[in-house]
Amino acid sequence: MNKHILVITHSGDLHADLVVERLLARDAGVFRLNLDQFPAHYQLDVRQIDGVSIGVMRHLPTKAVVSMADIGSVWTRKSGDFMFLSDGELGPQERAYAIEETKHILTSLLLTIDGYWMNHPMASQAAMWKGEQLRRAARLGFRVPLSLVTNDGDAVRRFRSAVGGEIIFKPLSSPSLGADDVDVADRIVPNLATTIITDEHEDMLDALRELPGFFQQYIPKQHELRVTVIDGHVFAARIDSQGDERTRTDYRDFSAEIDYRAERLPPEIERRCRDFIHSYGLKFGAIDLIFTPGGEYVFLENNPAGQFLFVEQLVPELRMLDAVTDCLVDGAQRKG
Repeated sequence: MNKHILVITHSGDLHADLVVERLLARDAGVFRLNLDQFPAHYQLDVRQIDGVSIGVMRHLPTKAVVSMADIGSVWTRKSGDFMFLSDGELGPQERAYAIEETKHILTSLLLTIDGYWMNHPMASQAAMWKGEQLRRAARLGFRVPLSLVTNDGDAVRRFRSAVGGEIIFKPLSSPSLGADDVDVADRIVPNLATTIITDEHEDMLDALRELPGFFQQYIPKQHELRVTVIDGHVFAARIDSQGDERTRTDYRDFSAEIDYRAERLPPEIERRCRDFIHSYGLKFGAIDLIFTPGGEYVFLENNPAGQFLFVEQLVPELRMLDAVTDCLVDGAQRKG
């Protein structure tokens, strides 16, 4: 008997919607854990006996139930803010405790699952730090941009002079600048794209005394690449970001109609991408590369839970939804 597939995400995740649809079409047993509705809409009844979790999780609105022992595959797709029955009544300390305790209990429980993980939380945690990614990518043979971490405006000025060309600033934690974590009324700006530092920013650099920033040498681009690795399968999309002024520095301005198409990577570059993802024990990763006018591939970053649906919508032959579905089904079957 095949085991169930646990999908961990939030209720608004279209990626999960489409993969769950495919899983159900293949008669797979699926239990979806929407973190933005947990624990309010869920019920746990799990004992740990000799380190083994025995019991069930229930989704109260649909009455769906899954036994911990019957979970064979886990897709940790996206996080979400917890929902509590008394959300509007909790004081600041009560809410802080509720969040931390729920996170600890749920994570402790999930980590007892002996199954196929895409991705295991411990692997994702290790793989999320962008500065360490650059070191690892360089050791695997990639060229990486010169970088600076500082809270000293003068250090940025010296870096810009030493590079002898343009430099960029980019937020490492989130381009939303924390907007996703506050009420709409408290948001100052919705996001910040990668920004080229010019003379106009000179007076702003001293604001770095408040918190450190991350700066890099700007790498000229012929085009960019989004390389999604799904359990060893490599899906590369070429992004002609230089075709529109709005995407020349950061291709994530989706108001610009630029060309996306499938790209065959040189075997050595494909191997490096695969090795990079596997070096963390990940099954999934979304890597951003630059292809320079001089013919070099430059590593920028990897997102262990990166978006890939927008790429498949623009390049339908890159069937990544099907690949994720296949991996989850195969993983559950191997544990069955």
